[in-house]
Amino acid sequence: MGTPSPTETAPQKYVWYKELTRYQWFALAVAAMGWMFDCMAQQLFSIARKPAVRDLMGGRVSDGIVSEQAGYSTMILMIGWALGGVVFGILGDRLGRAKTMTLTILLYSLFTGMSFFAGTLVEFNIYRFLCALGVGGQFAVGVTLVAEVMPERARPYALGLVQALSTVGNMAAGLVGITLGEMERTGAVTGAWRWMFLIGALPAPMALLVFKKLKEPEAWLKARAQKKRMGSFGDLLGDPRWRRNSIVGMLLAVAGVIGLWGIGFFSYDLLRPVLERAFSARGLTGADLAGKVTMWIGITSLLQNAGCFLGIHAFTRLTQRTGRKKAFAIGFVAAMLTTSFTFWQLKEISQIFWMIPLMGFTQLALFGGYAIYLPELFPTRLRSTGTSFCYNVGRFLAAAGPLGLGLLTSRVYHGPDAMRYAGITMSLVFLLGLAALPFAPETKGQPLPE
Repeated sequence: MGTPSPTETAPQKYVWYKELTRYQWFALAVAAMGWMFDCMAQQLFSIARKPAVRDLMGGRVSDGIVSEQAGYSTMILMIGWALGGVVFGILGDRLGRAKTMTLTILLYSLFTGMSFFAGTLVEFNIYRFLCALGVGGQFAVGVTLVAEVMPERARPYALGLVQALSTVGNMAAGLVGITLGEMERTGAVTGAWRWMFLIGALPAPMALLVFKKLKEPEAWLKARAQKKRMGSFGDLLGDPRWRRNSIVGMLLAVAGVIGLWGIGFFSYDLLRPVLERAFSARGLTGADLAGKVTMWIGITSLLQNAGCFLGIHAFTRLTQRTGRKKAFAIGFVAAMLTTSFTFWQLKEISQIFWMIPLMGFTQLALFGGYAIYLPELFPTRLRSTGTSFCYNVGRFLAAAGPLGLGLLTSRVYHGPDAMRYAGITMSLVFLLGLAALPFAPETKGQPLPE
């Protein structure tokens, strides 16, 4: 018998996407597209938040008051996310994954566009709340559908890809910000923030056309045929195993959501005075100054989300090597350190090009973990409900994050560095995720529970 060649004895590298059928690719693309457009709507709000608040308040208010009101607007958005996530998470189990995704995408697209017409801050916040209902519902049903359609070995990679591609939506929002900022600077448009929201409504018809061909997963159809009780909060919180998983998953999500929406996406507000000083020193004023700052905020969004894309991919690989719990532990520590460092040290335009991507890398890496880990905690009949509970009930608690940052900036810390001190203080929230990890089950290499 001959000696085996090195190629015959060496282990073959696993290439997950070679396992996928044509329909599985289609389902993955649809879920990724829905979440990508969802994230574009979220990011447009982050970029346009302060200009919108200042404009709707009449323009003659202090930076502290604008920051506080922007915090209230973000808090309202996050409450809408949480409520929409809970409602549509239950519907995802009861009505079906595909049908519920169609409803959520229609809702967030419609009311993103309606924000263009806001005449007062109250009206603006109402539209943001209604948009957020759809935004909150999209994540749970999307990752649940992908988790149930994918082959078992390919599942973590596919879910990581869905989350990574969400950054493409964020970067699209950044490009919109850059383009409209330049148009505002040249006088082609006024009130660039309004046009950002109108553009956010454009993807809805395209997405709805695709969703007509999406089928419900076999696992969901089987569970419904067996007449199991679908989407029951009583079952989710009444069973000790699912209750523990729900609470642990929620605490993990709270830390990441506050870290991103209560701190990370306020980097644009941290950066705005830096940009205004730099460009004012070059003689820019009025619309020229506003347009230049808006354009650079868009560039910052691109850089941050480029880091996010790489971070999610890195976390997907890490969790396959170390397990879910160790990967989360590394992620929380890294996010706390880089966020604090960025808020303390970012003082020059040149620093944007490495500090912002680094912070994005560590903060969004955690969200890759949520997409992979949360659907692994629950059975089919409760998977959408449980995932939405973790990700969106956590948002009820996380809604205090933007408000906390705004109040720290306006009422606790004072002076030009108030935002920096507030951001560093808020970075301690990542310790909450670390504290929850000892109670979290390890799911690496295990099938989805039934």
